[in-house]
Amino acid sequence: MYWSETWTATAKGEDNLRTFEWQILRKLFGPVNIDNIWRIRNNMETDKLIEGADIVRFIKAQRVKWLWNIQKMDQARPTRKLLDWRPMENRQVGRPRQRWQEDVMEDL
Repeated sequence: MYWSETWTATAKGEDNLRTFEWQILRKLFGPVNIDNIWRIRNNMETDKLIEGADIVRFIKAQRVKWLWNIQKMDQARPTRKLLDWRPMENRQVGRPRQRWQEDVMEDL
C-alpha cells in the first residue's frame, strides 16, 4: 500500500483491487475442514475474519489524510505548489482524465 494515497481511482481499478484482496485473503486464511471435507471459504466467512475491512476504504481514508497533510504544508513546498497549480494550456478533445484532487473531493 506504499504511496497508495497518491493514486487516482477508477471504478475498474477499485474492482480489481477488491478482487485481488479477496484472492489473497482466501489464500492466507486457507480452506475450511467440515466433517473431513475441505472447502474454500465463502465471502461472508472471510468478511467476518477481517471484520469488514476493505482495501478501497483504506486507500480513500489515506488520501483524505494526505490531503490534510498537504493543506498544512507551507506554500513554498513543491507538493503544496502542485496542489494549487492549474495548467495554462487547453485540454485535449475527449473525456478529461480524472485528477487526484477531484477524486479526493468525491471521497469527502
